[in-house]
Parts: sequence; structure tokens; C-alpha cells
Amino acid sequence: MAEFHHVGVPVDEPQPGETYLEEAKVHITDAASHPYQFEYLRFEAESLLPERMQKNPHVAYMVEDLDAALDGESVLLEPFEPMEGLRCAFIVKDGVVLELMETV
Repeated sequence: MAEFHHVGVPVDEPQPGETYLEEAKVHITDAASHPYQFEYLRFEAESLLPERMQKNPHVAYMVEDLDAALDGESVLLEPFEPMEGLRCAFIVKDGVVLELMETV
């Protein structure tokens, strides 16, 4: 079962409270601090993340088993750990970018 977590919104301008993820070359905000659970993402020009992720919003869901949730899906970005205790992957479902997240 998937539970809504946040909406990721690509932006060009710096946002208050950004955190920089060096490996992905992206600045992100904490969705938990936004009243509508928006996470703003500001990508560096050198970011190697898929262009579809950089140009489109995404909807994120927490799942119990990330590997099972990815089975049979169109994977845009394979599983990775952006921070300790969190494992994520991105898929495209019905033309929409989705982030699937699992606590580990």
C-alpha cells in the first residue's frame, strides 16, 4: 500500500531552507515544513539526474517494500539512498513521474 508523502516541484530560484545533495547536484527543501507538502528542487546545471525529473513535478509515496513496488514498472531512476534511513526510486506511471520511498 502506498501513502502520499509530498509533491516535488522543480524551481529555478533559491528557496528558503534548502539542503544541498552533493551526489545529485540538487538543492531541496523539506516537504514536511510546507503546508501543502511541497518539496522544491533546484537542479545544478551539472546534475546527471534524468531530464524528465528535472523538468517535471513528481508525486511521492511511501511504500512498505520498494523492490516489490518497482516490479513491472517503468523505472526512471533506480533505487538510491539520498539520506540515511531512506531509500527512493523514480518511475513513470501513466505519463506522471512518481517517487517511491521506503524507510530502511
